[in-house]
This record gives sequence, C-alpha cells and structure tokens, in this order.
Amino acid sequence: MFEVYIHVPFCLRRCGYCDFNTYTATDLGAGASRGNYANMVIREMKLTKQWQLDHGIAEPPVSTVFFGGGTPTILAARDLVAMLDAVHKIWSIAPDAEITTEANPDTVNEYYINELAAGGFTRVSFGMQSAVPHVLKTLDRMHTPANVAAGVNAANKAGLRSSVDLIYGAPGESLDDWRTSVTTAIDLGVNHISAYALTVEPTTKMGRQIAAGTLPKPNDDDEAAKYEIADDLFAAAGLEWYEVSNWARPGYESQHNLGYWRNVDWAGLGPGAHSHYNAVTEADHPQSASLTAPAGGGCPADAGLGVVSVSHGLRSWDIAHPRLWGTAINENRVPWADSETITPEENLEELIMLGLRLHEGLDLDRINRAINDAGMSSTPQTLRTVSVDQLAPMISEGLITVSDNHRVVPTRRGRLLNDAVIEQFFDFVGV
Repeated sequence: MFEVYIHVPFCLRRCGYCDFNTYTATDLGAGASRGNYANMVIREMKLTKQWQLDHGIAEPPVSTVFFGGGTPTILAARDLVAMLDAVHKIWSIAPDAEITTEANPDTVNEYYINELAAGGFTRVSFGMQSAVPHVLKTLDRMHTPANVAAGVNAANKAGLRSSVDLIYGAPGESLDDWRTSVTTAIDLGVNHISAYALTVEPTTKMGRQIAAGTLPKPNDDDEAAKYEIADDLFAAAGLEWYEVSNWARPGYESQHNLGYWRNVDWAGLGPGAHSHYNAVTEADHPQSASLTAPAGGGCPADAGLGVVSVSHGLRSWDIAHPRLWGTAINENRVPWADSETITPEENLEELIMLGLRLHEGLDLDRINRAINDAGMSSTPQTLRTVSVDQLAPMISEGLITVSDNHRVVPTRRGRLLNDAVIEQFFDFVGV
C-alpha cells in the first residue's frame, strides 16, 4: 500500500494546548502563503515522485490521501481539490481510495462540503474536542457544538463519511462533562469517533498556565476513568474500538490511520511532514549509499538525493518552517530536513509498538520473523522466538489475550497501560 499525507500548517488561531507545526500568519515567505500553498505542495509532489523514480521505488496507486494540519479547510475548497487532482496525475489513485480532510467546524459550510464531494473527497474529520462550552474555552476552541452538527449534516447530505475527534482530560472537565461530550458525539450519528487524552507540552500556552499554577495538571486516574466511560458508551452505541484511541462501526475504520499502524509506505508533503518507506535498498541506488541531506535542509532532485545508507527502510521529515521549506522547493530540492535508516531492530520495535495498539492485534509469527531478521538469534543455527507460554504472565495479569492464530491483542486494561505492555513485550524480545 501507498498513502499520501498533506500537511496544511495554517490556522485561524493557535489553540492553547497545541504543539503542532502550525502558524496563524497568512504569508510565511518563499511562496508559502495561504493563497499559493496548493501550488507549492504540487511542486513538492513532483520532486518527491522524481526522487522515487531515481531510487527505483515503484509504488502502487494511492490507497488513501489525508489532509491534516493545522486547518486544511482554512484554504479554499478548490485548493484542496487541486492538490488531490495532482496526486491522481502524479501517482494515480485507486478507485476505492479513502480521501479525507480534517476540518474546523467554523471554516466549512454546505457549499464548501459540496465542493469537496464533487472534487473526489470521501470523508471529513471534524475537530469537535468537546460539547461543553467551558471545556472548549479552556482548550481555546472557538466553535460551538451547533457548528459541528451543521458540518456533519452537510457531509451526510453530500454523501461523505464523517468522523469527529474528542479530547478528554482538559483542566476543569468533570466526568459528567465528558459524558455529555461522548453522548453528543454519538447522537450526531457519525460512524467513527476518535478520543484522545490531552497531552500537555511545556512550551504551549496551556503548559505555561499549568506550570504557573493557574490551571490544574491533567490527572492520570481521571483520564483512565474517562477512557472507560467512552469505551462503554461507544460500545453500547455499536462503535467498536479498532485502535487504542479510535472507535468505528465495522467497515468505517480510518484506512489512512490503519496504514500508519500497519507500517505501510507513505509520502508526507508540507512543512514538518514525515515520510516512510519500507523497501529502499542500496541495490536500488548504489550511487547514493552514503548520502545525507545537505546543511540547511533539502535534497537535490536527482539520482543522488539525500538518502542515508538504507538496507531495510527509510524515514524522512520535511523542513518544519514554511519559509525554509518553500525556499528548498524554489531551489528544486526535495524539502527534507533529514532522513535516516530504519534498522531491522528499529523496525522490530515499531512493529511491536504499533501492533499492540490495534484490535486486530500483533502478529506473533511476524514478530518472530522480524526478531531473526534483526539478527537477534542466540546462534546462527538457532531461531529465537517469543512463545505464547512466555506471554502467560501478561495474560494472567489481564493485559493481553492471544488468539488461536497467534495474534496478541491488548485488553481494555492493556489499552490503559499500553506503555507498560509494550515495555514488557520489549523485555521478552530483548530490545
């Protein structure tokens, strides 16, 4: 599978809890302005495609496209459609592809949604966060619950799937407040809901308020209780968990996010976006075996562009600041800040971390193959494996279950203690 992620770094205002790569200015220099942004991203697509060709990477038609941010819908709908059209022309898009944009409820209306639907979008993810006014105020969100409902109704009329995102654990949010938000989201009739625990970074406005004592710090026990409330209410409404923070009716899971968790290939476009390739090899491009991104970021768009020596996989990330990102594109360089090899051991760690977040579970047989691919056998003649018997303590603690086809699935207790489950599994594997 091959996916495309397009980051739109513009916002109407910066929320107090947000530490994403976003900006409120309309023009950030070097062509990275709201009005010209689609043109810049399309130019990056062409540079990225040329990099793939130069390095022997032949991807299948794009299975999902996701516009995230920031606020993608701060741009004109025609700009989002133009970028989507370019993805189709440059890579081609599978007939059944999932095409999603995130949306701030304040930046869309029925006409905007209809233009997206006519342009090929299939799904909208609305940033709801909460249905309680004082919680929205604490989060610095300006929209109202009515705007969310209007957006979902417009998407339904246009034939688009809808999802809403919720955040729990905001300072001052009671358990009843959270129940109100969850039941309001369910009553919208959407088939997909994401619910994320609030993470407070010290450099954000909220982080500084908490450090100064003007807001209380989120509480782990409170967040655990709210997770259980959400899980119970979603299940009662027919929404099944398929990833630790995501619930959907069967068949309505976010295919784009599943691709991340399944470790597929994706191209990330836009300032700060990350890309991931599973099979970039020195055999594909021996001339670039020791190349790295030049000082200042950006890689020339030719057969020698900045790739570290890669034998299993590659991770890269775009220059974060839009002006420097735009400068690299204007100089005909893939706008990477840097890239790195994914070693077999790192690949093993990622498979474990991602697989233990999913309802479909971690494939124990695949992990055992990855263990030996990473050269972690005790001797060349002995295959090291993790057995179901070794996992017995985690099973008895109620953290995981193991299916007959050797899939390791976290229980609800295991989801709440996901970091601890992963660490224990690392210990079994020896990473």
